[in-house]
Amino acid sequence: MYTLREPIKISEAIERVMSFSKEGGEEWVDLAEAEGRYLARNVTADHPVPPFDRSPLDGFAVRSEDTKLASADNPVFLKVVETVGAGHVSTETLRPGEAVRVMTGTIMPENCDAVVMFELTEEIEENELEWIKITRPFKAGDYVSKQGEETKEGDIVINKGACITSGVIAVLATFGYDKVPVTKRPVIGIYATGTELLEVSEPLQPGKIRNSNAYMVISQIRQAGGEPVYFGKLKDDFNLCYQAVEEALDKVDALITTGGVSVGDFDFLPEIYKKLGAQLLFNKIAMRPGSVTTVAEKQGKLLFGLSGNPSACFVGFELYARPWIRKWLRSPKPYLQTVKGRLTVDFPKANPFTRFIRSKVAFEKGRVIAEPIGMDKSQVVTSLAYADALVAVPGGTRGYEAGDDVDILMLMTEGSSMPLRDPEKQRK
Repeated sequence: MYTLREPIKISEAIERVMSFSKEGGEEWVDLAEAEGRYLARNVTADHPVPPFDRSPLDGFAVRSEDTKLASADNPVFLKVVETVGAGHVSTETLRPGEAVRVMTGTIMPENCDAVVMFELTEEIEENELEWIKITRPFKAGDYVSKQGEETKEGDIVINKGACITSGVIAVLATFGYDKVPVTKRPVIGIYATGTELLEVSEPLQPGKIRNSNAYMVISQIRQAGGEPVYFGKLKDDFNLCYQAVEEALDKVDALITTGGVSVGDFDFLPEIYKKLGAQLLFNKIAMRPGSVTTVAEKQGKLLFGLSGNPSACFVGFELYARPWIRKWLRSPKPYLQTVKGRLTVDFPKANPFTRFIRSKVAFEKGRVIAEPIGMDKSQVVTSLAYADALVAVPGGTRGYEAGDDVDILMLMTEGSSMPLRDPEKQRK
């Protein structure tokens, strides 16, 4: 059995997991189905944007040289010879002293090099002719969106690995991507272990608890971009657990189990890894909660053994499984974003390991602060409903005071290209 449990640093645990990271394969999906997926290729512009010189507003296209002497005392009068709406093209070639009424997005008429917005003109009708009065000069290029000023043909506009949001979909549609190249989602299996577990729909019984971890992890996998496959819950029986894990591993890209990784008589996962012939990457980390988080590798597939305590399970996933999934999806920012902030409460009790505290982020006088939520115990589940950050309180021989600087891991942001370094004590 795996009796040796020497804790390793958080950074080393992340490094060991990510040394087995890989990129997933590619598939093409309809644009309408692409939201939330991750790009497998760079998105390139198949035409310049704008595709032609155009008016960015409603107004009058003019020859700037016709306005160079215009002033309040010496207004210039230009004859309006045509009205052109967006999607249409002017049929006139402007001569000196003429203007064309244009709408937003209209291609610039020939011989015009500036646009005068409606608000800067006075419209006059005389003898069934339409004129505009201009009282200030305009230069060539005024209020004109030039061809390619936003994007040139061939430019990379979205990098591979980006999560496809509504804004990305707008860009994809602009450049003709009716089919979108995305990374295949990693298939992540889930087993919840423990004879004490009840189904969510079952009434409570003495000594039993409902299986919250599996459904939490399913949600975390989806949020990370993976495809969860829930195999069910397992009783504390070695042979049953071994057979289930062995069979599941053939069907998935990685397997997550919750529970069964501690040091009790019914914690079989470390021994199951050994019987599988899996390489143990670590079985203890210098962190709270989740110190018994265990990860093994077999033929390039990772087995994440997460704690049965809800908060420890949650933290273990976010620190180790989430970045592995994001790397698979080609994300350039697979890790949780870390920002500097301050504690708002005292933590007088010394802890030899780094402690991750479920918290809610706020801003105070230009500084990030994180307010702890609920009880700071690994078995607590209700605080997870309100947490949008984890405060990393470094391990040490003494406690910490409100106002101390700490690392704050943001749970709801895009992420970071840099993994969390082992937190160190920061002075006020």
